[in-house]
Amino acid sequence: MIVGIGVDVVHIPRIRGAIERWQERFLGRVFTPDELAYARRRRDPAEHLAARFAAKEATLKALGTGLAMGARWREVEVRRARGEPPRMALSGRTAALGAARGVRVLHVSLTHDGDYAVAQVLAEGEPGGAGSAP
Repeated sequence: MIVGIGVDVVHIPRIRGAIERWQERFLGRVFTPDELAYARRRRDPAEHLAARFAAKEATLKALGTGLAMGARWREVEVRRARGEPPRMALSGRTAALGAARGVRVLHVSLTHDGDYAVAQVLAEGEPGGAGSAP
């Protein structure tokens, strides 16, 4: 059963500007070491970081929490194994919030084109129930 859905659009130049202005202060606050390593292996890291930022926002919307109730940016992670589609992983307080809402799995779709990155997240589980953490 669908527990929640979220979508987010990010203007890639906005993320590029935040990286240039705040550098590691911004990157370390929002992205996990694995997300940063993945993006830095790409030709244009900013577009991949923008897609991950959009995925984090979309996930928090699908959970219905935003950054309230103790959710943290780095507790929402896009993971991608070679040859596999991306997937969302929650940890810490954010995983507990998802479990309390009955979320068992988070499906994610990412794209970027031109100046925009988009992510859509579908939360699957049992509404109102304490499911296992995604």
